[in-house]
Amino acid sequence: MPTVPVTGRADLTDAQWKVLKPLLPRGKKPGRPVTWTKRQLIDGIRWRVRTGAPWRDVPARYGPWQSVYGLFRRWQRDGTWRRMVTALQGRADAAGLITWDVSVDSTVARAHQHAAGARKRGTCRPSRPAGSMPSRPITAWAAPAAG
Repeated sequence: MPTVPVTGRADLTDAQWKVLKPLLPRGKKPGRPVTWTKRQLIDGIRWRVRTGAPWRDVPARYGPWQSVYGLFRRWQRDGTWRRMVTALQGRADAAGLITWDVSVDSTVARAHQHAAGARKRGTCRPSRPAGSMPSRPITAWAAPAAG
């Protein structure tokens, strides 16, 4: 497949696409010819995830936002993204590109006593048994009827 004519600064390179393409799922049946390539749609997904912008703001060079979002959700539901990440991690680990060091942070952040539910107004009201006193009316208009 030839390179994509208009690419963004952070789009997939030809070398990256060469590694990623064999991991993509194959279509099950022939159908309508595709208007947007998988590479363009994946670049659109990567753009959206990288920027955090709404799906509707995906640039037109990646295809309609509905197509980009549809591919993202379809692959999310069927586990394609998980399988691709696992395969890419396995490849990188076999090449020695991943260091699996574990770092544990044991920092303790203590909250001020007032942030931990300390008493308000300096006093603690004793609890009353239910039904020992009549309750006060909640609204002003209900006061004459309650009285």
